[in-house]
This record gives sequence, structure tokens and C-alpha cells, in this order.
Amino acid sequence: MVRSTPGRASPLKVAMYWASSCGGCDISLLEIGPRLLQLMDMADVVFWPCATDFKYADVAGYADGYIDVCLFNGGIRSTEHEEVARLLRAKSRTLVAYGACASEGGIPALANLSPPNGLFETVYGSNPSLHNPSHIVPQTRVATEFGELELPRQLDHVLRLRDVVEVDYVIPGCPPQADQVWSVIELVASGGVPARNRALKVGCGHKSVCDECPREKRRMKIDSFKRPHLAIPEAGWCLLEQGFVCSGPATRSGCGALCITAGQACRGCYGPTAGAGDQGLALVTAIGSNLAARDEARAREQVAEIADPAGTFYRFSVAGSLLHGRREPLQ
Repeated sequence: MVRSTPGRASPLKVAMYWASSCGGCDISLLEIGPRLLQLMDMADVVFWPCATDFKYADVAGYADGYIDVCLFNGGIRSTEHEEVARLLRAKSRTLVAYGACASEGGIPALANLSPPNGLFETVYGSNPSLHNPSHIVPQTRVATEFGELELPRQLDHVLRLRDVVEVDYVIPGCPPQADQVWSVIELVASGGVPARNRALKVGCGHKSVCDECPREKRRMKIDSFKRPHLAIPEAGWCLLEQGFVCSGPATRSGCGALCITAGQACRGCYGPTAGAGDQGLALVTAIGSNLAARDEARAREQVAEIADPAGTFYRFSVAGSLLHGRREPLQ
């Protein structure tokens, strides 16, 4: 457990939880570097399964509101995630959806575009690296000589944290950037981030990634679309105008346009801009208005050049979109 300096007023009680995500958000907290020493001086870690040996029973034993701030990363994929989200909501004064998966579903929510049975078949049936002739899949309940064992049930769709419990703040990004994370920690420590503020986004900007992009916009129409592994972009020129699908026009700023600066198109991990609402729809609009096509036939040809449109336009935001996931056809 991280301890505060003796003689200091009661330290912040901080928690972090990892649901359906890759683990990058937990690592991002460590990326604040030397400022970790300052965090140690101001806070006690009272729950962080990735780094310390806490159990759910420990959290259940806390009084309601005992945790000052909980950084919850990952989407809600299973009944366990849902249960822990409700537990941490009850025990936390301030609950933060930390990172793209908790705020908009992230990469895990791309699974919403496939039926649950199809996912299990891919992973446990047709997976080329797997030998499973009996097509055995995980069971939620299994009887053993020691009693019945129970596994969490997978939900039909990956949900955002706010779909399950009330969220006070959102820190977007895959993962959030260290400077943004530290600015939020400082606000919490100073009392500048009060509890229950209706999912206000912090640690990000209020404009689009295009607004902080250093590349020149020449007001050129898109002639054709290019795959990033098949073409090298011209330095200094807007990637979207060059035909690389870039989510910058529909994505909230705050990352410093890191991917674009490195020569890669924005993938949209900071979620929709304040006025965009549905990120994918906003990106479709931005791209559609910049096509060089003069007729519908050519426009269809150009659009067909975009690989995996749903996964491209909604790479990080399926769960928070109007699409939300796969829709079964009406009977």
C-alpha cells in the first residue's frame, strides 16, 4: 500500500480497476514517471488488483464513499465486470471512466458487431492455432469434487461504464496521456474535481485532433484511399487529403496529435468531439464531403476502397454509438 508523508492531512484514497481492456491504462498511470513520488506523498492506494494483492471482499468491507477517486478502465464485458462496477460505484466518491474502453467501449466493443456464438466459434472452434475437436467452450457452472465452480457470464454486448453505473468523469485515450493524467490527479488532490459531475470529460481538449494537427491542409479532394502499410505519406500534408483514412476531424483533441506527428493517421481513441455525438457518423460526413468523385458510381468505387468500414469509423466507439452493435434482422 502506498503511504503518505507522516504529519500530512488524511491522504487521498485511490483505487484503480481493470475490466475488459488490454492493460495499457494501468501502465499509463506509471508513465507519469518521477511524479509517482508525488503521488505516493498524497495518496493511499486502497484497491489496485494489477499492482497489489487486494480482494473484492476488502472493497466490500469499506464504508460507502470510502474511496476518494476510482479510475475504472475497460469496458463491461462480463457479469463480473458489472458486479465490480456497482461495488466500486458504491464505495467511491468520484468514479472515473478511465481510457477509451471504459468511456466508449474501445477495441473490445468491436465484438458487438458479431453474434456472441460467432465469437466463441472463432476463439474455441475455428481458431487455426487451437486443437479442440470436441468444440468445448467455457461453462459458467461446473460440478467438481470440491463443489460447484462458477465463471462470470459473458454479456451479449460490451457496455460502457456509464451504461451500468453513474460516472462522474471521463478521461479518454488509448491510453490517456501521462501529462493529462497528472493534471487530473493534481485537480483531485487540490479539491478541484468534485464528486458527481455528470460524466464531464477531463484530461482532453474541447476541439478536434485536426485543430492541433501540424500538417498543412491544401483543400484537395480525395482521389483514392490508401492502406498505411502500402503507401508512404508525403511529409507535412494532411493525411486525409492524401487518401489515408484519418479520424482527426471527428475525434476530440488532447493527445497532442501524437499518431499524426509520427506519420500515422488518427485512429480516434479520444472519442467523439463535443459536438459530434456519433463519432463514426461524423467521420463518414467529413470523408463524404471531401471525395473527388463526380458521380455516384465513382463515389461507390472510392468507398469500396476503405477496408472494414465499421471497424475503421467506430474503432474505439461502437458501444457509445447509435450503431451500438450487431442488429438481428426482423423476423
